[in-house]
Amino acid sequence: MSRVISTTVYLSDELSESAREKARSWYCEVGLEYDWYSDVYEDFILICSILGIRLNTRTVTTTGGRYHEKTCIWFSGFWSQGDGACFEGHYRYQPGASGNIRQHAPQDEELHRIADELQAIQQRNVWQLQADIQHQGRYYHEYSMHITVERDSPTGQQATDDADGVLSDALRDLARWLYQQLETQYDWLTSPEAVDEALLAGGYTFTETGLRFG
Repeated sequence: MSRVISTTVYLSDELSESAREKARSWYCEVGLEYDWYSDVYEDFILICSILGIRLNTRTVTTTGGRYHEKTCIWFSGFWSQGDGACFEGHYRYQPGASGNIRQHAPQDEELHRIADELQAIQQRNVWQLQADIQHQGRYYHEYSMHITVERDSPTGQQATDDADGVLSDALRDLARWLYQQLETQYDWLTSPEAVDEALLAGGYTFTETGLRFG
């Protein structure tokens, strides 16, 4: 025999602190399943274009059987040693990168430094350095990027001895920078203030003890 059972539900700001903490934990586990990192990715793609990096894309299939292109950027995090971010693409000299990156991110000294490193090593090689960047292995961090540096000289001049190391280090530093942006974004989105705002905006309801209901 069926019965109707009534349950009183609450918005998150109506819960006790212990119940609200349980509601926050629920949201952090399931509420960030959407592409919360998309804004960081979008900015990173623009930064790469400013610096002279053309990121690769890959074709993926959606659950509906459709195909679309995704940029080759990956990350894992944020709790284990070995977490990080990486990308695939091709780098070549981009005139004006140091100035343009300062216009785009005037307060970001790390991006300024990376752009200046690229500028300096290119100048020592007559602006002829190129680099191919490929992901290798099953982990995602700066050292899972295999970087091949070449000098595209019409007269066959070799790259300076420091070209491979300096250029590779700058590209790995850029991957580290990306990971830091992702971690900062994640920390904000899972902070009590941001989660409380999202719970109220979404109209999520909970039992008195903080269990999701409704």
